[in-house]
Amino acid sequence: MSEPILQVKNLVVTFGSNRKSAKTVINDVSFDLHAGETLSLVGESGSGKTTIGRAILGLAPVSEGSVEFRGTTISNVSRAERRKTARAIQVVFQDPYSSLNPSMTVEDILVEPLKSAGISDGRKRVRELLDSVGLPSDAGGRYPKEFSGGQRQRIAIARALALEPSVIICDEPTSALDVTTQARVLTLLRELQERTGVAYLFISHDLGVVNAISGRIAVLYQGRIVELGDAPQVTHHPHHPYTRRLQISAPVADPQLQRERRLERLRLFAEQGPVAVT
Repeated sequence: MSEPILQVKNLVVTFGSNRKSAKTVINDVSFDLHAGETLSLVGESGSGKTTIGRAILGLAPVSEGSVEFRGTTISNVSRAERRKTARAIQVVFQDPYSSLNPSMTVEDILVEPLKSAGISDGRKRVRELLDSVGLPSDAGGRYPKEFSGGQRQRIAIARALALEPSVIICDEPTSALDVTTQARVLTLLRELQERTGVAYLFISHDLGVVNAISGRIAVLYQGRIVELGDAPQVTHHPHHPYTRRLQISAPVADPQLQRERRLERLRLFAEQGPVAVT
């Protein structure tokens, strides 16, 4: 396998400036991401998965450890140094309703990052981007409020693709969408990855969703990775008790199976209580 494009090494993120108020939310997390790969970070709310994404983007402090992109450390660097990699690492946020400026047309939203990167033929690039995410060419003259949630997320994905990044951090990109629209967005992400070779760091609380798109899955619990492996193994044959809880928490269409899973969740919690992290 080729050298990883992104490396997170022994990452520690602590909030608070003194010992009494300091809280460590990420503790000794390490993983690699390769070109063209999808690695998912999955865990319940508060597990630290979004904080890891923010640390990679330079939006959360790195207390210990490092984040490296193509062998160069990008954590705790100056803004000028950070700008050198900003084009290569983009993000798609969770809420398509709030991540787009409602006062700007779609064309202006997509042209903005191109202008900041000094790309002069932005209008032509907009048409290419709209086509790549399956939106009509006249969508550029319309405003975000004129689109459905799934279409808005397609616009957000087009914006992330505008600068032809090597890595896109997808922070719960389908959680605000209905099940049918989720499936369409996941299919779009897979197709775009096949065409462009972009790598995804996919953040989600839903083990079922990440299994549909991931090559590998890292399970986060209380700021630590408790399980990391190929998607089928982690999803269907988990080793860690917490991963098992996530597995049986994933919704299924079969009402009987859903009831059985609920009973098993209750049984596991009664037997194990809070999961220990070592």
